[in-house]
Amino acid sequence: MTPDELYGLLPAVHRRRDEETGSRLKALLAVIAEQADLVEADIERLYADSFIETCADWAVPYLGDLVGHRMLPRAAAALDTGTAEAQRWLAAAAPRREVADTVANRRRKGTLALLEDLAVDVAGWPARAVEYRRLLAVTQPVRRYPADDRGARRRLRHGRLPDLRRVDALDRLSGPFDELARTAEAARPGSARRAGRYGIPGVGLHVWRLLAHAVTRAPAYCDDRAPYRFTFSILGNDTPLFTKPVTEPSPCHTADEMNVPAPIRRRALSERLADYYGPGKSLCVWTGPEEDHPVPLDRIVAADLSGWTYRPRAGQVAVDPVLGRIAFPSREAPESGVQVTYHHGAAADLGGGEYPRPGAADAGAAAHVYRVGPGEPYRRITEALERWRGGRRHGARRPEAVVEITGNDAYQEILAIDLDPGDRLTLRAADGVRPVLRLLDWSGNRPDALRITGTGRGAGPLPRIVLDGLLVAGRSVQVHGAVGEVVVRHCTLVPGWDLDEGARPQHPEEPGLELVNTPARLRVEHSVLGTVVVRQDETAAEPNHVCLADSVLDATGREAAALTGPEGRPAHAVFAARRTTVIGAVRVRAVELLENSLFDGEVRVSHRGEGCVRFCWLPPDSHTPARFHCEPEQSGDPRRVALRFTSTRYGTPGYVQLADGCAEEIRRGADDGSEPGALHDLFQPLREDNLRTRLDEYTPAGCDSGLFFVT
Repeated sequence: MTPDELYGLLPAVHRRRDEETGSRLKALLAVIAEQADLVEADIERLYADSFIETCADWAVPYLGDLVGHRMLPRAAAALDTGTAEAQRWLAAAAPRREVADTVANRRRKGTLALLEDLAVDVAGWPARAVEYRRLLAVTQPVRRYPADDRGARRRLRHGRLPDLRRVDALDRLSGPFDELARTAEAARPGSARRAGRYGIPGVGLHVWRLLAHAVTRAPAYCDDRAPYRFTFSILGNDTPLFTKPVTEPSPCHTADEMNVPAPIRRRALSERLADYYGPGKSLCVWTGPEEDHPVPLDRIVAADLSGWTYRPRAGQVAVDPVLGRIAFPSREAPESGVQVTYHHGAAADLGGGEYPRPGAADAGAAAHVYRVGPGEPYRRITEALERWRGGRRHGARRPEAVVEITGNDAYQEILAIDLDPGDRLTLRAADGVRPVLRLLDWSGNRPDALRITGTGRGAGPLPRIVLDGLLVAGRSVQVHGAVGEVVVRHCTLVPGWDLDEGARPQHPEEPGLELVNTPARLRVEHSVLGTVVVRQDETAAEPNHVCLADSVLDATGREAAALTGPEGRPAHAVFAARRTTVIGAVRVRAVELLENSLFDGEVRVSHRGEGCVRFCWLPPDSHTPARFHCEPEQSGDPRRVALRFTSTRYGTPGYVQLADGCAEEIRRGADDGSEPGALHDLFQPLREDNLRTRLDEYTPAGCDSGLFFVT
């Protein structure tokens, strides 16, 4: 009701008298009408707040309480504090979707498919649930069963000796898809000391934490000594191929090998080739020009290419998914190259990849975009850079430019980038592609690195360059002269330059990035790079600033130097690291802040009067500024709280992932209870806690559940 309508309800005598005295009553009724509208809107909102789909955010936890929804541990603890953090956790304490599914999940309680759905909804991990009771060896009764008793025939399959003719079943031994019978174990799946599996009340949830990262229509690596041998990885290393998960056909379906990002077995590829091979599937192989069709399915054969001893027959193409190798008949080696699509395992969206990158397609309003790739105006990176330089020389100055690579090709060029004052250059991959810059040994009389040089010609601020979404191999990146800032974002500067078949670095002593007599500030985000060397005149220049966040600095060994100056001297730089994993020693002049990071190598800081180190793991004999809550110093047990990774070799699944046996003080050593290091933002310990809480709630009655990590 409007104020005029409310005022019109008064007798005329009161309205006339009010107008004579300054309309004070009308003003009062305007205030009353405003409050009445608020009350009316609130009454209408009460009906909407009765339903989880339409209620306000503040009402979601209360509706959850009505249906018995249990909040996750971290949210409940925050709400109990009554602080500002509680307000931030209020909406997250009881997610709307989870509250809405509570009643439906209660009806499905006791089903294996529900446990798998919980793993995806709560932790974001694909999973397979296994009821171990069905895998126990059973003594069979001796009485005869009727011929039509199907249940009896099913029971006869349990508890028998393994059938050696079922090679695929033997290949899945001890994994989440194991079907062979076992004797009972006394240990429970949920035991905190030693988790057992095979018991009558045992239920196990096997989860996959590694992601299946796609590489689409990219060139394969050819062994020059044998042109009929290829590897899926462009770097020439063996890499296990992973399954591209497909959606399960129904909510009651229990996951199989096609529904999870599991490594592809040779036997599985042989028996289910059509499920794994083809465009849009887990792997595919093309030969000839780009527009040609892929190698036909009937020509693909799964094989063990260890040692390259297997010889495919004429017309066949052998694929080894365990090693990521391809072999053609020696007389049918493809002359026009091989392109491949495949998926490899990675713990996170880190380094160059086809995963979505925030801001990958953004460019400044004044920036001109030079696109490089098949079907684009420029075929090579050097052509786009020359066009940009040519425009500057002819007066059409475009100080801000973007060179965008739109294909998954390997670019083998001599790259030298000159920057004038005021320049802003971005060399990036388009969203959804991962180009490779292979810096080969072109010149015998000078280095063949990707050279970035600030010319210092003219007036203006120091130039800035951004490398985004690239994989750089073969040589290092060198920065010379008057450059203001170098940003490396979502890139991989391959540690050790190149890899051999076993993913070992071929040049472990070589740097990945060098700052040579330049004031450049280095900022690295979500990247993997090799050793950083700062070559600077300490007496004539201010120290460089080297800032890493959510990245890996890999010197290929804990005894090698990850950040250093020339000839092993401390780098003339101020170092800052947040959520970073460092493999190798750090020798630096000073630090600003080292936070939530892992240092697998000693840290030696020359000026220890400034800076701070907090919530990190670093060797006890390191020389650093003041430390706060760092391990193993905090626990006082260096032997037990030792840093262990699944792998520290770039190019292997589980790279820089903490090993399952790593101490809890490390796994939960960050300031927010997550793990320190480059994988901090995965929040895996918190995901695990949330999933275990839901398992306890929805495990079938009388059963004991356990969580088992497959990857």
